[in-house]
Amino acid sequence: MAGLSLSNVRKSFGQTAIIHGVDLHIADGEFVVFVGPSGCGKSTLLRMIAGLESVSNGTIAIGGRDVTHLDPSGRGVAMVFQSYALYPHMSVRDNIGFGLRMNGVPRAEVDRKVAAAATALHLTELLDRRPKQLSGGQRQRVAIGRAIVRQPDVFLFDEPLSNLDAELRVQMRLEIARLHAELAATMIYVTHDQVEAMTLADKIVVLRAGSVEQAGTPLSLYDDPENLFVAGFIGSPRMNFLRAECGTDGMIRLPDHRNVIVPLTLAAAPQPGQDLLLGVRPEHFAPDEAVSLNLTVDLVEHLGGASYAYIGSGTAHPLTIEMRDARKVGRGTVLETSFDPTRAFLFDARTGDRLR
Repeated sequence: MAGLSLSNVRKSFGQTAIIHGVDLHIADGEFVVFVGPSGCGKSTLLRMIAGLESVSNGTIAIGGRDVTHLDPSGRGVAMVFQSYALYPHMSVRDNIGFGLRMNGVPRAEVDRKVAAAATALHLTELLDRRPKQLSGGQRQRVAIGRAIVRQPDVFLFDEPLSNLDAELRVQMRLEIARLHAELAATMIYVTHDQVEAMTLADKIVVLRAGSVEQAGTPLSLYDDPENLFVAGFIGSPRMNFLRAECGTDGMIRLPDHRNVIVPLTLAAAPQPGQDLLLGVRPEHFAPDEAVSLNLTVDLVEHLGGASYAYIGSGTAHPLTIEMRDARKVGRGTVLETSFDPTRAFLFDARTGDRLR
């Protein structure tokens, strides 16, 4: 296994820049997730690492070896795609071992590696079946097995669970996490689903419009987002943003909520009149905190263990409030709730920068 480094990596198609100078270090054995909205460049960046897209500028190194201009076969990577790309006329056994056989690996070694991969992926009893006899989750495990037998330096996953239903996605997340722990392999995983990112990653790289917005552990991004975009992207349901203002006295108020004061400790007070947004996560609302709000409920979703109240639907700044016991809350209820200002985040509404 090996670590990976990207230094000022850029990609352009003609005059259109897609990836803007990405610098990133991935340690040996680390599970890193590239996450971001559609079109942010995460799959393009992964394909550049794989060698399926050329690099316009910059350097990619795997295990300290410059692979920027090497063919995919010379990089020591194996890629698992969203589509399973299995040969329908071949058994599971032959699909997993196909690449090894094409490279002239002796049959006994192929059989040994296929058996080991099948054991790790719980496919041993399915080795003689063909893809049409498998579920979607089983087919994806076969595709992963095909990557495992190559014993690559780096595993690359491009939205591998997108074709699965919700229950299978949860199951496969657990399988991939277990596999990473067993193999201690360097893995890079692309998804638009921040829940997948939070549950799988050692490190999350948040991308937007071809640039890295922030990189760090899942909880560091959740607890300490650098900007408005990361704050809104990490967390499910997403963070609430309330319109805020700074008065001439330096106090932060919420004009849409009776100008209630939010006592924040900042290194420097914002400018009076500056457009601000205050971020509060749905799960951080609770009774008896310092900042109280009265909110009229539009809709409540009862999910059993938790309920979500939706306020201000259709407005510029709708709110979602998580509650543990909401049996008496319904449409039209005036909800009395509050939050701890030490768990809130303040942002410049124009630039998106975090104000600390």
